[in-house]
Amino acid sequence: MKNLFLLFILVLSISCAQEKTVLSGETKWQKKMNADFKDASKSPLKDKDRKTFTGLDFFKFDSNFVVKAILKRTPDSEWFNMKTTDDRLSKERIYGVLSFKLKGRKYELNVYQGEELMKTEGFTDYLFLPFLDDTNGTSTYGGGRYIDLRIPNGDVIELDFNKAYNPYCAYDEKYSCPIVPRVNYLDIEVKAGVKAFKK
Repeated sequence: MKNLFLLFILVLSISCAQEKTVLSGETKWQKKMNADFKDASKSPLKDKDRKTFTGLDFFKFDSNFVVKAILKRTPDSEWFNMKTTDDRLSKERIYGVLSFKLKGRKYELNVYQGEELMKTEGFTDYLFLPFLDDTNGTSTYGGGRYIDLRIPNGDVIELDFNKAYNPYCAYDEKYSCPIVPRVNYLDIEVKAGVKAFKK
């Protein structure tokens, strides 16, 4: 009887282990992204997509896409309404301009600060970097991608394009996502970060 009970426990534990999905991810950031996407309380995925989710499709980590950028602050910039994928307008301002070299070429991108987030606990120093590049519509989401940044103490900020992610509306059209301003276009293929989502 004891052996039968042990066999039952063994079979039960094996079946439970098989049901647990192993999530992919090369870096700590990728693993966290995948864990959040699998978590029903955080995930932007539709229920049907989350049930079969095993991980986002990422480019392989590439240190060439981790660069130091010089931040030129624009303290007198005016607030404006950034368009989104629906009727909502996002109150933003250009916090500054990031200057950096990528693959030997010089680039500049505007980095934004949201009025609403400035008043949100834990996000008072949050900066929003939306950008477009030559992978959009092929290997990455057509509407561009985002990078989350924090206000640095000095004028140097690390830009890691391996942490570029898709807006939530790439996964579910119910989300309202800021549209990337055309001025933030990079005429290069940024083969880093999250790829397009295959539904």
